[in-house]
Amino acid sequence: MTKRKWIVGLGLLVLVGLALLARSRWTTEGAVARSQSASERVVPVDVTTAIRKSVPVRLDAIGTVTPIASVAIKARVDTTITAVHFKDGAHVNAGDLLFTLDGRAIEAQIAQTEGAIERDRAQLEGAERDVKRYTDLVAKGATPTVNLDNAKTQAEVYRAAIKSDQGLLENLKVQLGYCTIRAPISGRISAANVKVGNFVRQADTVPMATINQMAPVYVSFTVPQKNLPEIRQAIAAGTATVDALVPGEERRAHGTVTMIENTVDPATGMATVRATMPNEDELLWPGTLVTVELTLRHEEAVVVPANAVQASQAGNFVFVVVDGVAKVQPVKVERRFQQQAVIASGLKGGETVVTEGQLLLSNGTRVNARNVAVSAAAGS
Repeated sequence: MTKRKWIVGLGLLVLVGLALLARSRWTTEGAVARSQSASERVVPVDVTTAIRKSVPVRLDAIGTVTPIASVAIKARVDTTITAVHFKDGAHVNAGDLLFTLDGRAIEAQIAQTEGAIERDRAQLEGAERDVKRYTDLVAKGATPTVNLDNAKTQAEVYRAAIKSDQGLLENLKVQLGYCTIRAPISGRISAANVKVGNFVRQADTVPMATINQMAPVYVSFTVPQKNLPEIRQAIAAGTATVDALVPGEERRAHGTVTMIENTVDPATGMATVRATMPNEDELLWPGTLVTVELTLRHEEAVVVPANAVQASQAGNFVFVVVDGVAKVQPVKVERRFQQQAVIASGLKGGETVVTEGQLLLSNGTRVNARNVAVSAAAGS
């Protein structure tokens, strides 16, 4: 019985050994097969060509549109509005009639002053006749000299009164002119804050309306102080240009840098730069926040689509396809613009780089390149 148990146990051990041997063989064969499959795997990828071309050196910032001229219309006499001659938000030209104010009281004062001038002139004529008469009498010794002196004094008084009244008359005419308000500049006018029948005063703090010049306009933005030398060099060379992009608008406004503020904000280390934009189509609206692209110059460089550049702990790299095999190529990215990456080193131009499908790649993976096309940067 003991011998039989021993034989059965030995048989079981043999069977287990055979099973383990078979499993090891199958596992080894599977690993070899998978390894061979991996080495022979071909990954489909999208590729493009690295292009060497002239690209702009550009700074991006957030800017604000401000009018070159802005005029707040206020009353210069205390009176009532009798007419409003513009539509709210309309474009007005310099000299256009905007408001008419009630000037009847001033007109009455003008008539009164004109009457006073006529009275003084009549009195002056009488005083001058007295001077002439007393001059003859004094020459004949028929009247004392004091009468002649008094007549001359009276004539001078009337002359002074006439001059004073004329000054008052001119002032009243100026006041009457204030009752007709015209546009001092061309631009867009705001909504009228007062309508017909409202009483306006010189002391009012709220303007009757505001006119903003629309063409040209300023775009002001800030840049780090470290960029000031490059900006000043570009301005001196005449290569500094500015593009302003309005959110939601495909068109661009073009202009030139016209001023750099003479101080740098010590709290932020930023300097204010101002560009002048022609804005003939009124694309830019005062107060709008815009994206500013300040182009300093153009220089030769290699560009690839930004999605071709991958990041790792060792730095940026791209997959370069050579003879159907993907190879890792370390690169240094100088800057990015318009979904393009400017390569400072690592590529010379003309290389085929992978733009889609990098997740399945490693160094030496065979690839099936598709959609081979010249980089979009070539036409930008």
